[in-house]
Amino acid sequence: MSSGYCKKFGKDTVIFATKEDHATPSNIELPPPEPAQGIITKDGEINWSCPCLGGMATGPCGVQFREAFSCFHYSEADPKGSDCYEAFRTMQDCFTEYPTVYNKSGGNGDDDEDGPGLDMSSMEDIKEDEKAAVEAASTNQSLEKVN
Repeated sequence: MSSGYCKKFGKDTVIFATKEDHATPSNIELPPPEPAQGIITKDGEINWSCPCLGGMATGPCGVQFREAFSCFHYSEADPKGSDCYEAFRTMQDCFTEYPTVYNKSGGNGDDDEDGPGLDMSSMEDIKEDEKAAVEAASTNQSLEKVN
């Protein structure tokens, strides 16, 4: 019975396997998959790579979105986020510069059509007030200054 062998080529090692080597089932056990993270990680940080953000964190207004959402997430003001008006205003101004990317609803705010934006159904780990802030950002609703 033949067996595979290894050969070094510079920094690379090439493993040659025979048909017999592949005939026996593998006995390697993989670790269990890690559970998918939501928008907020276990340590309370924002997971910018969460698919629920629908590309908002990396689009043409990604920097403004991240600044506004970070401000809201870490806000200790009462009501939460009332100190973030300028960050959200800057984000909204950026959204108006890219209407083909961010204008989903034409301004009425209750549009459910599919397209670019956030997938709110996969945000089960997010607090309701943070979820509302992200929804407002994704639907380009106008914000009113909190007194």
